[in-house]
Amino acid sequence: MNKRKMENKLDYFRKKFNKEMNFIRLTVILSLFIVFISGCKKDEKVFETVHPVVNNDPVQYDVPFNKVPETSDIAIYEVNLRAFSSAGNLSGVKAGLDSIKGLGINVVWLMPIYPIGELKGVGSPYCVKNYTQVNSAYGTLDDLRSLVKEAHNRNMAVILDWVANHTAWDNAWIQNKSWYTQDASGNIISPDGWADVADLNYSNTAMRAEMIKAMKYWTLTANIDGYRCDYAEGVPTDFWKQAIDTLRKIPNRKIIMFAEARSKNLFTSGFNLTFGWDFYAKLKDVFNNDAAASGLVSVNEADYSNVPQGSQILRWITNHDDNSNDNTPITIFKGNAGSMAAFVLTSYMGGVPLIYNGQEVGCPIKLSFFSNGTTKIDWTINPEMHQEYKKLMAFRNGSNAVKNGSIETYNTSDIMAFKRISGSEEVLVIVNVRNSAIDFQLPASIAGTSWKDALSGTSIQLNNSLSINPFAYIILKK
Repeated sequence: MNKRKMENKLDYFRKKFNKEMNFIRLTVILSLFIVFISGCKKDEKVFETVHPVVNNDPVQYDVPFNKVPETSDIAIYEVNLRAFSSAGNLSGVKAGLDSIKGLGINVVWLMPIYPIGELKGVGSPYCVKNYTQVNSAYGTLDDLRSLVKEAHNRNMAVILDWVANHTAWDNAWIQNKSWYTQDASGNIISPDGWADVADLNYSNTAMRAEMIKAMKYWTLTANIDGYRCDYAEGVPTDFWKQAIDTLRKIPNRKIIMFAEARSKNLFTSGFNLTFGWDFYAKLKDVFNNDAAASGLVSVNEADYSNVPQGSQILRWITNHDDNSNDNTPITIFKGNAGSMAAFVLTSYMGGVPLIYNGQEVGCPIKLSFFSNGTTKIDWTINPEMHQEYKKLMAFRNGSNAVKNGSIETYNTSDIMAFKRISGSEEVLVIVNVRNSAIDFQLPASIAGTSWKDALSGTSIQLNNSLSINPFAYIILKK
């Protein structure tokens, strides 16, 4: 075969090979496309997992905080800005940071700091007029930056309250009608029961992008460390995945994401924490309806079924909603002693503890968080309770058994007793949930054992029974 024929032959096979490869590529692409389409609902939109970096994102202010706690180590303090100080603003919170730190807190949660809508408004801070401004009643961006910096200087992270389900009616976004949910007549609607706000439409990609941009804004501009997300179940889980993935791609940044929700599906979107409403409801049942204390065991187990490793459930005896809409923990749990017993159960039995401002001094009044609220916390009352909170939190923070250990329970109707174990560390907690003295017969596994009082260091020898005063608790360690 001469040289020209050889070249022609090679050229023929080369073209044939390229043609066949192009056909294979096209077949694979079409097959993948068919599989993709068949897996989608007819009207379902597909969103990018991560919203791309926007060129006009603000530059990072200050240095990202490098001591954001692990989820199991978190202790959260919720601040109602209006009630926390006489000034009722960000500077008033900054002035109280030493007290918050002294309580054993490492995460400060600020209730919404944004301007409040006036059109159809009722003064709720969860009616956001502008996602990227500080409410002038609370101060300025510089005031927020200063608060965050001082918190970081005290090794405390700061998270903001985020309202993604809806906006105020006079939010500038309302001009983009397609960003909102509409009825059959094309009217923007409110979420059920909340006439002061307009419901956002998460089928709109432009709105999603702007929401994520606003969340990035505070992370970069004020150097905050995450968000507590209001009514998180009202927003699609795929949006939360978009938002959280985007925030966590910011360089040198560890983000705390905390969902006001009970759905465990939100853990798959990247949330660290969800709310433990069932435990709170059972606590009230035990203290108010004489329900068996042992009922807390099954609730605790249910809370932690199907929870991913490293994720946690929040526990509390009060927060801004329950304080305002229900009552104070002093009233719900039958006085100062009862509220302390309930707090021990929420902070030692499992989960991440929340303290709502004023709880630690037994604030006896409900605290308004609306714009017309005038209630203030009297920080001078019940100093002995404040000291007890410090002791309880200090021991919890230093105990891996309490934070992460396995649990053994010793169930009775009137006594909640359990042991937390981690390695060689054991902590025994016994709580009387009744307003009367109870004789507790110790199980054989702990009768006759030696311990130390976790709060005082006093040596304790257990016998076969204990007489426990009304709403008293005993915390022992080995």
